[in-house]
Amino acid sequence: MASVSNKSVPIESVLLNNVDHHDLKIRPGSAGETGSAVNQVLVLPTEFEAVQREFPIILREDSQGKIRPVALLGLAQGQNAFLDAAGNWTSAHVPLMVQRGPFSIVAPEHGNGDPMIQVDLADPRLSREEGAPLFLPHGGQAPYLQKMADVLRAIWLGHQLLDPMVAAFSAAGLLRPVNLELRTGEHEVFAIANAITVDRERLAGLDGAALEKLNREGFLQSAFMIAASLGNVQALVNRHAARLAMAAAA
Repeated sequence: MASVSNKSVPIESVLLNNVDHHDLKIRPGSAGETGSAVNQVLVLPTEFEAVQREFPIILREDSQGKIRPVALLGLAQGQNAFLDAAGNWTSAHVPLMVQRGPFSIVAPEHGNGDPMIQVDLADPRLSREEGAPLFLPHGGQAPYLQKMADVLRAIWLGHQLLDPMVAAFSAAGLLRPVNLELRTGEHEVFAIANAITVDRERLAGLDGAALEKLNREGFLQSAFMIAASLGNVQALVNRHAARLAMAAAA
């Protein structure tokens, strides 16, 4: 699972600047190039409102043992049910960690300045010849990079909320392990083990003080959104079944 950090970045990643990268451009890439051909992706509290409209959100432990929210994009490994045959997203919202493309954000070296943008120069979507420019001729940010700066800012802020959010959910007794079994056909069942969800009954049963505390901490709405997002599971199953039907008819 991806993380925002000033450590362990790809060796091809460098700080973006309008001198060395004045002619750098970005062009659309295939699902394989863009990292979209996955069945789950980290999502952040700063995008929960958009995510919960279309994707189921569950919580899982990452490689460091931290509980993190992920959106389920598909059922089979490496299959994203929200991509069409050409690799284009069919959902209204594309998760921020996918939108960021070859860009990442890192903490300032001395802890007081603004976060900085890095770019992975090995990414196949980058070009010096074709695509949308990152910088204007006079050195200012082009529209694409301005949009990317907003995406990265939302990622940066969202990452700061993850640990406090999980701690608040845990303190309120809202986290419940769940094993999901999703039937997509007469002989096909997908099991999603080691998942965690926000327990809707426990959330509904919180007293006024607990609700006020969650709201004061800024995570009450997030709890409701995660719990409500599981209503999208059946839609995901339907998407999977539709893709199978199309593949069989081809």
